[in-house]
Amino acid sequence: MTGSRRHTEPLDVHLIAVRDGTAGTEVLLSRRAGDVYAAGCWHLPSGHLDGSWEHMVTALVRETREETGVVVDPADVRAAVTVHHRSPAGGARLGVFFEVRRWRGTPQVREPAVCDAMAWFALDELPEPMVAYCQAGLDAYRAGARMAVHFQEPGDPIAYDPAVDRLLLVPDLTDRSALPEDAVRTLAERAVGRITR
Repeated sequence: MTGSRRHTEPLDVHLIAVRDGTAGTEVLLSRRAGDVYAAGCWHLPSGHLDGSWEHMVTALVRETREETGVVVDPADVRAAVTVHHRSPAGGARLGVFFEVRRWRGTPQVREPAVCDAMAWFALDELPEPMVAYCQAGLDAYRAGARMAVHFQEPGDPIAYDPAVDRLLLVPDLTDRSALPEDAVRTLAERAVGRITR
């Protein structure tokens, strides 16, 4: 790798603010507006790190306050899922989705130039159109995944379309179904051998 440049990708932070509502668990979404990517689509409050001095939890707290007006204590931020995403145009990024269940204040549109609506929706009845990247993060979160890949192809829509769902859940260490059968058998035989000795 001498002389070559390392590959780098932007890091996004996404707020999964959840509450118990009349229809079950609800999530806060905002509708993108104006001259922005995915205008007219629903998305989680989100943003980017401001620089190398800002870590992802600080960025989430800042973006949440800027976009929704609510104040989140960093101690109430929980890691939910990480999604490696590529847009239909080919740009890749890493999205870190955080769950928050406590905050101060009432969410409201604070950046009307880029967001024209904000509302709570049942987690299992999301509005349309949803940004496909955001839908992938929420689907991975609902599935209990820790990591996922969402690599869209050229020509895929920006808005979620179940016909071109590109979500791939990455099994974690607790998912024993991801282990090859031979590996499980070998491990069991070794364990039984040690026990009988």
